[in-house]
This record gives sequence, C-alpha cells and structure tokens, in this order.
Amino acid sequence: MDYDTADLAAYTNSLILTKDSRHEDWDTLGFQAKAGDQFKRAQIRYVGSGATGNHESDNRTIASQGFTFSNMLLPPGAEGPEHTHHDVEEAFFVLEGEVEVGIHRDGTVEKRTLGYRDMIVVPAGVPRSLKNNGDTNALFCVIIGAQKPQIPTYPETSAMHGITRD
Repeated sequence: MDYDTADLAAYTNSLILTKDSRHEDWDTLGFQAKAGDQFKRAQIRYVGSGATGNHESDNRTIASQGFTFSNMLLPPGAEGPEHTHHDVEEAFFVLEGEVEVGIHRDGTVEKRTLGYRDMIVVPAGVPRSLKNNGDTNALFCVIIGAQKPQIPTYPETSAMHGITRD
C-alpha cells in the first residue's frame, strides 16, 4: 500500500498484527523431529519469514523491510538445536517461561538461563542452541537482523547435522 495515496485508516490497519490473528506453525521446523521429538516447536510469524524457509505467501505477516520478528513456542523439554546464522545476528527475548541458551565454541558450550524480559543477542557466525528445561511452555521473541536471512547451518556437533528439510 502506498503511504502517500492510501487511506490513512486502512494503512494504519495494515501495520498492526494481533495475537488473535497469529498462527502456531508446528510444521515449518517439523523436519527437525527426524533428530528426535524434543526438537518439536512452533514458530509464530509477525514480520517476514525468518530463517525457517520461504513463507512469503503467508498473508498474515507484514513483509520485512530490514528484519524479521517471530515468536517461538518451546514446550517443556523442547530444544532448538545447535545452529549458526552466518549472515545475521539473532536476538531472543523471553516473554513466558525460561529458556536455556547455549553458546558453542570448539566443543564447549556455555549455558545461561533466561527468564521473563531477559534477552540475548548472538552475533553472526556464533553457534547457538536453546532448551526449555521448565515444566511450562516457554514463549520468546526471535529477531533476526535481515530482510531475508540465509537458512542456518548445523555444525557437526549439532543433532541436526546432516538432516535435510525434505
């Protein structure tokens, strides 16, 4: 919609996404369950399609102009496997529950548990992982600093190494 010629009310409405209009997408990362049920989790997209694949046809999102924003729902015991975004930084901001974040280097993992309103920003090229060690769902924001980030890679130390999306 063109800002200069559009009806201001319609334009404003096009910038708003509500909780009720969101969709928990359990399928976009479903391929990761090949490595174990603990990798089942849901992405809830708001801006752009993130690095989880091509979701440009999802008309419930706002097209990215420079970053992506989604929520991730991690059930108790669920994990986000070790992965690396080579082209962008990634931020995690916890809304509910607790998320254990691992930063990986040379076979060593440094872990921190983040709770309500805690945040971590992981630079491009740094391997990271996530886990919900709690007994309730963890919900957190995922912000990736590019309009269309590359799909992450899974190093040899990741449970996802060698597992394909198809």
